[in-house]
Amino acid sequence: MSESSAKPARARNPLAAETSPYLLQHADNPVQWYPWGEAALARARREDKPVLLSIGYSACHWCHVMAHESFEDEATAALMNERFVNIKIDREERPDIDKIYQTAQQMLTGRGGGWPLTMFLTADDQVPFFGGTYFPPTARHGLPGFRDLLLRISDFYRHRRDELRQQNTAFLEALRRAERIAEQAGRPPSTATDALSPVTACIAGLRDSFDERHGGFGVAPKFPHPDSLELLLQAQDAPLPTAERRDALDMAFSALKHMACGGIYDQLGGGFCRYSVDATWTIPHFEKMLYDNGPLLGLYAQAAARADDQSDRDLFARIVDHTADWVRREMQSPDGGYYSSLDADSEGLEGKFYLWDKEEVAALLTERQYRVFSLRFGLDSPPNFTDPHLPEGHAEKRKWHLRVARRPDDIAAALNLPQAEVERELREAAATLFQARARRVAPGRDEKILVSWNALMIKGMALAARYGECPACLRSATHALDFIRRRMWRDRRLLATCKDGKAHLNAYLDDYAFLIDAILSLLACRWDSDHLRFALELADILLQQFYDADNGGFFFTSHDH
Repeated sequence: MSESSAKPARARNPLAAETSPYLLQHADNPVQWYPWGEAALARARREDKPVLLSIGYSACHWCHVMAHESFEDEATAALMNERFVNIKIDREERPDIDKIYQTAQQMLTGRGGGWPLTMFLTADDQVPFFGGTYFPPTARHGLPGFRDLLLRISDFYRHRRDELRQQNTAFLEALRRAERIAEQAGRPPSTATDALSPVTACIAGLRDSFDERHGGFGVAPKFPHPDSLELLLQAQDAPLPTAERRDALDMAFSALKHMACGGIYDQLGGGFCRYSVDATWTIPHFEKMLYDNGPLLGLYAQAAARADDQSDRDLFARIVDHTADWVRREMQSPDGGYYSSLDADSEGLEGKFYLWDKEEVAALLTERQYRVFSLRFGLDSPPNFTDPHLPEGHAEKRKWHLRVARRPDDIAAALNLPQAEVERELREAAATLFQARARRVAPGRDEKILVSWNALMIKGMALAARYGECPACLRSATHALDFIRRRMWRDRRLLATCKDGKAHLNAYLDDYAFLIDAILSLLACRWDSDHLRFALELADILLQQFYDADNGGFFFTSHDH
């Protein structure tokens, strides 16, 4: 092809000026994406076009799928550009906007939200009138095709405006009713017994949804729910009946043990994936999020300190060490801040980085190592991972994802080997496979640094330092706090996000609250008067800028947001 006949390079859309890795992933789309802001909203009003709002995050597998299928498609993009003003939001940078439209999606459809979130808004006031999550390019699985949906939405907006206004009025009134109910639900308890009743009610609710066989709560997809597990652990220090405290501890330990041995945990590299797609913790949604791993790190450290059984104590302590090593190795920047997430995909396939063929494992290990390792992680059973997006016969269609299948003592008995030798072979085999995996194409890493998520990891590291006597964890947590004070604390206010040295966006309530909590956890490890002064200053600003003086409680965004 001659130079004169080559296609000119397409100009990047306005997302090219952003710092968010998720927004930058879409800067080369043929869609004329805008970031949320006055430029996009003013254009929608001026041209009387509905807003197509798409919310996601960089590690989201289905966000990638919808991007490849629709946002990178020239015909779909042309339709979007002609009939809509298109806005992209990184939900991790703008949790305030995400909360509004996730709530709206649930109220409009009666179904749970998620990402990608796809919402259609009126031009003049950004009230949502239709929404959903992922839409395929053509109709399937009961979902409309995205291009057909765009045409129907556009026609409805143009020709049935009166109906739309009536729906929006009813929606806003329903939202106001929900707010009034929420305000009335937060009355403080009048006695100590009343104060404990929500705790006992929560424990009873968790018992009702507890999975006796596999640990954890509910059915597939199954999430770790670290807040619920923390409640069950902290219940041990409440003046509750002994049987109730024992039941709470048993539920917490069962969940923690099953997760530690499951595929939701990276058995080679450490760290937890976001959730399991099945009830048995076998196959995860492979993205790793900082906001999960910080609380889970702290939980395992506390569980190790509370465990009476030596095998439980050893398991929990190993998870703490392994996860903390992963965070320091892969998720902490040289300047101290913690990165946000690792992608679910690599080389365009979900989980590819983590999956194995038996032949590959056998080629990397000695014969004895393979015999031990295959029993430990179920390679002697059929493949446990099937990629539904790939055709039969594809080399990546069926693989093994590592999860603990047998205990070392069972393996020792089965192979007639000393248990100490089995454990040594397992350690050496895992180290070999970890090194081999490191040569693969790694999942993408979202390197923006968020105060709230950093605070969760600072607290997790501080608890690991306190209960696990880990000086490296204390150094890591202090390094991260120093980064926040140096880069994200400006004119006595926090900034929510930082990427490539640029910090911006007003911080939210959870940024302040989580950071205060993290500093208190650090102070429990090692006293620092300067850290205490910083925590008090943050608390003063939280009260000044977020407190609702009329109704009590706190707003998620500051008064001057």
